[in-house]
Amino acid sequence: MRDSLCRFTLRVPRELLDQLGYIAEYEGRTKNRELEQMIRHRVSDFERQHGPIPLGDPED
Repeated sequence: MRDSLCRFTLRVPRELLDQLGYIAEYEGRTKNRELEQMIRHRVSDFERQHGPIPLGDPED
């Protein structure tokens, strides 16, 4: 079975990563889950302004 989660390497200054870690811990999340929430909110905001983002077949 194929893993449906993609991996993405992010390069970020240590101070910013530590700040993200603080926020994530405060919210009771991992850094990964906190980033996922931030991305979801950003996509939602974008789509609210510009309409749905068209995506092709995920198998392409």
